[in-house]
Amino acid sequence: MSDAMLHAVGQNPDDFAVQIADSIESFIVATTEVAKGDEPDSAVPFLLLEVSQLLLTGGRLGAHEDIVPDERYEPDVGPDLDMDDLRERFARLLDPVDVFSEVFDPYEPRKAPVACRVSDNLADIVADLRHGLVHYREGRTSEALWWWQFSYFSNWGPTASATLRALQSLVAHVRLDQPLQALDGLDTDEDLGEDALAEEAGRVMAEEIAAPLGLRTPAS
Repeated sequence: MSDAMLHAVGQNPDDFAVQIADSIESFIVATTEVAKGDEPDSAVPFLLLEVSQLLLTGGRLGAHEDIVPDERYEPDVGPDLDMDDLRERFARLLDPVDVFSEVFDPYEPRKAPVACRVSDNLADIVADLRHGLVHYREGRTSEALWWWQFSYFSNWGPTASATLRALQSLVAHVRLDQPLQALDGLDTDEDLGEDALAEEAGRVMAEEIAAPLGLRTPAS
């Protein structure tokens, strides 16, 4: 969306930057709170809501014309923040539904699905967003917007989209009282082919995996 288009819909470019930054900061704060595990029963629906709202922000960045930073080279923002603690908190919170299968690029023909983790995805998204937030808080607005737009296309956008599908599927299975297919035994460090993945996905989820989400297995 060009500046002229922003003006046509009553959107000031400065207001656009503030709204994007506010949305991103809200996502970081909210998901970090979820990771504390104080309300595990509502964690998945709440994450579904937060990731959905973040992707709306990403869509606004994606629809905007290419953002060009003021400086040719990105200013140093210091060492990358350690995401291990957040990643581990999400992994404990979401166990045993952390692992899911995903096709990275739906436009690549016959691309085999791979195993992913919701916990890894959420930590990676927060890391990308925080990186841009450092620029924004230090007054480098164009740099922050450029980074958020670039990483939306290259990393956190696809990652958030995959995570949203996984979370939506979990909620749908619970609400529709449909048993989940087994992904227990699916290893995120193992490169599975299509046949092996199909065999794993075809097995019925074990009772101890279904129970935490209130799910029934076919044998129940």
